[in-house]
Amino acid sequence: MRTLAVTEAEYIDQYRLRVTFSDETSQVIDFGPFLLIHPHPQHDKYRKLANFKRFKAERGNVVWGRDWDLIFPVAQLHQGYVGPAVY
Repeated sequence: MRTLAVTEAEYIDQYRLRVTFSDETSQVIDFGPFLLIHPHPQHDKYRKLANFKRFKAERGNVVWGRDWDLIFPVAQLHQGYVGPAVY
Protein backbone atom coordinates (compact mmCIF):
# COMPACT_ATOMS: atom_id res chain seq x y z
CA MET A 1 0.00 0.00 0.00
CA ARG A 2 1.36 3.39 -1.01
CA THR A 3 1.41 6.32 1.37
CA LEU A 4 -0.88 9.16 0.40
CA ALA A 5 1.06 12.31 -0.44
CA VAL A 6 0.52 15.78 -1.85
CA THR A 7 1.96 16.01 -5.36
CA GLU A 8 0.92 19.56 -6.25
CA ALA A 9 -0.74 22.61 -4.70
CA GLU A 10 -1.91 25.77 -6.40
CA TYR A 11 -3.35 29.00 -5.08
CA ILE A 12 -6.95 29.70 -6.15
CA ASP A 13 -8.13 32.76 -4.22
CA GLN A 14 -8.37 34.17 -0.70
CA TYR A 15 -7.28 31.28 1.54
CA ARG A 16 -8.16 28.48 -0.88
CA LEU A 17 -5.77 26.03 -2.53
CA ARG A 18 -6.33 23.21 -4.98
CA VAL A 19 -4.31 20.26 -3.68
CA THR A 20 -3.58 17.19 -5.82
CA PHE A 21 -2.63 13.87 -4.24
CA SER A 22 -0.64 10.80 -5.23
CA ASP A 23 -3.90 8.87 -5.77
CA GLU A 24 -4.68 11.39 -8.58
CA THR A 25 -7.55 13.03 -6.67
CA SER A 26 -7.71 16.70 -5.83
CA GLN A 27 -9.50 18.89 -3.32
CA VAL A 28 -10.16 22.60 -3.08
CA ILE A 29 -9.42 23.43 0.54
CA ASP A 30 -10.44 26.62 2.32
CA PHE A 31 -7.88 27.38 5.03
CA GLY A 32 -9.60 30.66 5.94
CA PRO A 33 -11.89 29.34 8.67
CA PHE A 34 -8.95 27.65 10.41
CA LEU A 35 -6.68 30.68 10.21
CA LEU A 36 -9.35 33.14 11.29
CA ILE A 37 -11.02 31.10 14.06
CA HIS A 38 -7.99 29.38 15.62
CA PRO A 39 -5.40 32.06 16.46
CA HIS A 40 -1.90 30.91 17.39
CA PRO A 41 1.28 33.01 17.55
CA GLN A 42 3.20 30.59 15.33
CA HIS A 43 0.80 30.72 12.39
CA ASP A 44 -0.99 34.07 12.81
CA LYS A 45 1.35 35.62 10.24
CA TYR A 46 -0.30 33.45 7.57
CA ARG A 47 -3.54 35.39 8.01
CA LYS A 48 -1.80 38.00 5.88
CA LEU A 49 -2.61 36.85 2.35
CA ALA A 50 0.87 37.66 1.02
CA ASN A 51 2.35 35.23 3.56
CA PHE A 52 -0.34 32.61 2.98
CA LYS A 53 0.52 32.55 -0.73
CA ARG A 54 4.11 31.51 0.10
CA PHE A 55 3.22 27.83 0.61
CA LYS A 56 5.14 24.93 -0.90
CA ALA A 57 4.32 21.33 -1.75
CA GLU A 58 7.26 19.66 -0.08
CA ARG A 59 7.98 16.07 0.99
CA GLY A 60 4.39 15.03 0.30
CA ASN A 61 2.66 17.84 2.19
CA VAL A 62 1.69 21.51 1.91
CA VAL A 63 3.88 23.62 4.18
CA TRP A 64 4.40 27.25 5.07
CA GLY A 65 7.63 28.74 6.39
CA ARG A 66 11.23 27.64 6.14
CA ASP A 67 10.84 25.47 9.23
CA TRP A 68 7.33 24.26 8.36
CA ASP A 69 5.61 26.75 10.69
CA LEU A 70 2.21 25.64 9.42
CA ILE A 71 1.41 22.13 8.24
CA PHE A 72 -1.70 19.92 8.25
CA PRO A 73 -2.15 16.13 8.24
CA VAL A 74 -2.38 14.82 4.68
CA ALA A 75 -5.50 12.84 5.65
CA GLN A 76 -7.30 16.09 6.54
CA LEU A 77 -6.22 17.70 3.29
CA HIS A 78 -7.40 14.67 1.35
CA GLN A 79 -10.83 14.99 3.01
CA GLY A 80 -10.93 18.70 2.13
CA TYR A 81 -10.94 19.76 5.76
CA VAL A 82 -8.36 21.42 8.00
CA GLY A 83 -8.73 21.74 11.73
CA PRO A 84 -6.72 22.34 14.86
CA ALA A 85 -4.32 19.71 16.14
CA VAL A 86 -5.74 17.35 18.69
CA TYR A 87 -3.33 16.62 21.56
